[in-house]
Amino acid sequence: MLAVLLVLGTWTGGCDGAPQGHGLPASGAEATAVPAPEANPYAEANGADGTLEPPLLPLLDRRARPVTTGLDSTLLAQAVERAEGQTNLHNMIVARHGEIVLERHFRGPGPSQPANVKSVSKSLLSAVVGAAVRDGYLEGAEMAIGPLLGEHFPSTNAGEGPEANPRWRITVGHLLSMSSGLESTSFGNYGAWVASPHWVRSALARPMTFEPGSRMLYSTGNTHLVSALLTRATGQSTHAYAREVLAEPLGIRLPPWPRDAQGIYFGGNDMLVSPRGLIRFGELYRQGGQLDGRRLLPREWIEESWDVRVRSRRDGNGYGLGWWARDAGAYEVRFAWGYGGQFLFVVPELELTVVFTSDPWSRERGHNRVLHGLLDDYLVPAAARGG
Repeated sequence: MLAVLLVLGTWTGGCDGAPQGHGLPASGAEATAVPAPEANPYAEANGADGTLEPPLLPLLDRRARPVTTGLDSTLLAQAVERAEGQTNLHNMIVARHGEIVLERHFRGPGPSQPANVKSVSKSLLSAVVGAAVRDGYLEGAEMAIGPLLGEHFPSTNAGEGPEANPRWRITVGHLLSMSSGLESTSFGNYGAWVASPHWVRSALARPMTFEPGSRMLYSTGNTHLVSALLTRATGQSTHAYAREVLAEPLGIRLPPWPRDAQGIYFGGNDMLVSPRGLIRFGELYRQGGQLDGRRLLPREWIEESWDVRVRSRRDGNGYGLGWWARDAGAYEVRFAWGYGGQFLFVVPELELTVVFTSDPWSRERGHNRVLHGLLDDYLVPAAARGG
């Protein structure tokens, strides 16, 4: 490890003077006070002896491989050198075994500064839904959206009840997995949708293009409907509830982000989270909904979110409840992805969590491929080899 520190020169084992070896820091200077375990309202014992469950290792049964620790210093240095050449890249943070082992700030907002993470917001929003299920506000991923949003559905034919509308078959899980069947509000339709006077009604008025759950069609309108569901079910704004159940327990800042004309916070885009905050969020999922010895989300929700429901026709990557899935060599990866090169990668078997943040307004022009390559060609092999 000393060799890694000397080569990279910017390693941090803690944050703002925190002692090294004490686990993942609570997002550094941005952190709010984190409740002690006994005072945390989200803590719960899972076993008879009061211990928490082990992290999600591995996702699938695989042939046994050697267990490694640390990261190969040569590959890690090569990754940094490659990253330095990316003019759109702002930050790179790598954590292994729950501790940050590399943090580099190249330009733009720093690692402790909340910044626009674009569609990484979809994964964050899925976590908020998991908390709402836990708290009894929502019934679960299979809950139909009609009882809460049916008033905004387009009118049915005369004499037909509301259940005749095919939108009544859409569930919370369909929205989170981009398989609602509604025509997309993204890509070529995005500008007209965000310019409409009522985003919820506009998204729901899109024609049904396939049976809900049968395939994937990426659409931020889906996750905005999730924000509307959360607002209706909890009686709070999505921002207020997300701060209560996610940001404050994680010890990270979550400033307000844009809202629609009806005051509903944009669901699935433009949330403001720091790179260090994203590392803590990724570690929360890697450890099955627990962090710092406290349970913050149900393990079942993490597993359900990472279970592949549909696949992208563009690249074949899987998609669960707000999380992407692919392999990096022989290792499974779950990741959150936002426009411009915002990535949170989790490699459960290697206990590896990686964050890249980039200029959110730049055209990618191969930038995303480079960041995937940094994970596949350098960081995963560095962890597999060990240090």
